[in-house]
Amino acid sequence: MAGRGGAFALVALCMLELALLHGAGAGAGERLVPAMFVFGDSTVDVGNNNLLPVCKPECRANYPQYGVDHPSHAPTGRFSNGYNLADQIAKLLGFNESPPAFLSLQAEGIIPRMNDGINFASGGSGLQNQTGEHCGGVYSMADQLEEFTLVVKMMGNSSYDLISRSLFFISVGSNDLFEYAHAKNPPPNRNDTAFLKCLVDSYKTYLQELHALGARKFSIVSPSLVGCCPSQRAAALQHHNDFDELHCFRPANNLSKQLYALLASKLQELGGDLDGMHYSICDSAGMAEMVFTPGGAKDPTVVDTACCAGPGPFGVGLCNTSATLCPNRTNFVFWDSFHPTEYASGLAASALFIDNGKFVRPINVGQLAAL
Repeated sequence: MAGRGGAFALVALCMLELALLHGAGAGAGERLVPAMFVFGDSTVDVGNNNLLPVCKPECRANYPQYGVDHPSHAPTGRFSNGYNLADQIAKLLGFNESPPAFLSLQAEGIIPRMNDGINFASGGSGLQNQTGEHCGGVYSMADQLEEFTLVVKMMGNSSYDLISRSLFFISVGSNDLFEYAHAKNPPPNRNDTAFLKCLVDSYKTYLQELHALGARKFSIVSPSLVGCCPSQRAAALQHHNDFDELHCFRPANNLSKQLYALLASKLQELGGDLDGMHYSICDSAGMAEMVFTPGGAKDPTVVDTACCAGPGPFGVGLCNTSATLCPNRTNFVFWDSFHPTEYASGLAASALFIDNGKFVRPINVGQLAAL
């Protein structure tokens, strides 16, 4: 399926009332940080996959349905009906939308520059280099860090102050969980803990590399309950109805819950070791559990079915010209088989900015930006 970046990485719909009561983000004409740099998968990709020549068509968001609610009413490379999580966070920081896709700058013959930031995210990618190979070729996290390093070197020492005051927004890891949970021939002695530790060690390496380049403010989105997106609910049917108490694919959800705890512990360790590092991590799995508990979601109410629906159970299928669109996108958590609607992403972004420590720790993104 196209760029299955992590489903609803952060469906914090239960935080809606809090967001409406307190508000969030920058005021008109105000920017909370000078720039934003985005890394990760299809939850935050704004067009890089569309410009990767080796990326297969099914891993690009260029069908007409993608972007139906975007101001352009055209596909932009976002795996959404409109803006995605990176855009929503950027708006709260005082920008119009996510910084441009790195490859769009190259395609236009523009020398990559910092300015408002750059988005390096690539749908289907993960923490491991081999993740996303089914797409034919995507930018892994290692690739994204390599490109960022080259840009920093081009800018020279003048970039350090900008980088140190900017926000680094990272949403990655879900695709690694998808592929591991669905391995066709898993070894009989497969060790889930060792696999997750490997992911966290990779995350640590990437954060250390970014810190060495001057990054100081990190907003980390842990993978949500990936087993609850429509594609994984459908997969549970094929795995002897292996549903958990949320009616989601049990093995994938178990991985999500374990990964958050390990990642949070590693970040606490890094926060003490890396000079000047500040971070905010969201327990997306914990947020999602409240949403997907039967009777838990009040707005939107449709939590298990894709709005851009294919012919399969739970509306699973390609979000292409043959798909059926739901009439009310604000009533659905999921846009397609893996990704949230623009509405769900907006609610999630607001929660990231104002959560009081229940799911976003040790500080929220609003507080992080203000440091």
